[in-house]
Amino acid sequence: MQVGMVGLGRMGANLARRLMRHGHTIVGFDRDPLAVEALTPDGASPASSLDELVAQLAAPRIVWAMLPAGAPTETTVSALADMLEPDDIIIDGGNTFYKDDARRARLLAERDIHYVDVGTSGGVWGLERGYCMMIGGSQTVVQSLDPIFRALAPGRGAIAATSGRGGDADERVELGYLHAGPAGAGHFVKMIHNGIEYGMMQAFAEGFHLIKAMSDAETPLHERYDIDVADVAEVWRRGSVVSSWLLDLTALSLARDPELSGFSGPVADSGEGRWTIQTAIERAVPTPVLASALFARFRSREEDCYADRMLSAMRQAFGGHDVGNKP
Repeated sequence: MQVGMVGLGRMGANLARRLMRHGHTIVGFDRDPLAVEALTPDGASPASSLDELVAQLAAPRIVWAMLPAGAPTETTVSALADMLEPDDIIIDGGNTFYKDDARRARLLAERDIHYVDVGTSGGVWGLERGYCMMIGGSQTVVQSLDPIFRALAPGRGAIAATSGRGGDADERVELGYLHAGPAGAGHFVKMIHNGIEYGMMQAFAEGFHLIKAMSDAETPLHERYDIDVADVAEVWRRGSVVSSWLLDLTALSLARDPELSGFSGPVADSGEGRWTIQTAIERAVPTPVLASALFARFRSREEDCYADRMLSAMRQAFGGHDVGNKP
């Protein structure tokens, strides 16, 4: 299939590369000409503007926007709406607030343009590992895009099927992508995913900080333990109930820098954690762990501790985020 990829940053460029590796055709545009130039040797057709990108696409056109949530995505979707024609498709693969998806889908439907939201998880590792995707949109349109999602997804790999799943269960979820429901449903599931991610990261960071603190001079000598946190992370990876890819990345960071001295303490939040808590308040669903994890990030901007540096290390490890690394 032919896809126009708008936004060729860490995620957008690798999504495009993975699609091309699976035989799909990419037309790429980014406001940074160097990003477009970097993708061209991989086989992408360059575009110097949105107009030029749309002009290179055959109808019905598929345009995937991989941009920061908020104004960049809003402006781009609005501009595309004026360029595209009935039955064309706009895919938003960024971290958009799900209510914005529902609004955009309604507005685009008035022009007979389809809108699909794709919550995308996989970070900088997705090019090789594949991307877990949570998709919102009409059944017919999502089905028509299946070759794209199947190419981007990780596939079954070495993960065994879950015992008890019925024979009529959707096979796509075992491949790593889910059609969650109508427009907005995909980004809603991804929002909750990221809220949970905040809580998991905070739990690891606090636990390792506590292990580290047992070697402090203030600890009574008979209770003082100088435990290698990198070794703890490594042993937990093997057979422990807390083993996970997040722990794998934590172990990788600790093996390289046990003191995490190369990372700064202030921890950013990219929006989904706040939206998760806002939605919990609206629905009166108690989420104390997720709320505490979000507030801990706010607190990190006022003081620096080992746990906060660990959060920064994890964010860089899975997402390539700029975490203000120390020289």
